[in-house]
Amino acid sequence: MTVIPKDCGFSTALGVIGGKWKVEILCELQKTPRRFGRLRQLIPGISEKMLAQQLREMEADGLVRREVHDASPPKVVYSLTDHGNTLNDGVASLCQWGEGHLRRTHRAPSEPALHAV
Repeated sequence: MTVIPKDCGFSTALGVIGGKWKVEILCELQKTPRRFGRLRQLIPGISEKMLAQQLREMEADGLVRREVHDASPPKVVYSLTDHGNTLNDGVASLCQWGEGHLRRTHRAPSEPALHAV
């Protein structure tokens, strides 16, 4: 579970979504609930171990709901909680800002930033 420091809230939010994969997981689960295997397919480069770890952390933080359906083999579906949906609203705003910043600086998303010296 994420340790929540005392701050203005921004650091806390970044701590909860920190890392390479949580934002991508949030984006995929906002579209529709997903099974583990489908999430792994939709997020190129994530390992099974890392996806499981990130989902466990997000579940502990109250962002993701894990539902196990009786079937053979068991069917596990992940979805966003209401709390996770509210975080996704904030992440969407940051994404829009980042895209605007890239356009403003005339850089493609994969190009490194140029810093004035």
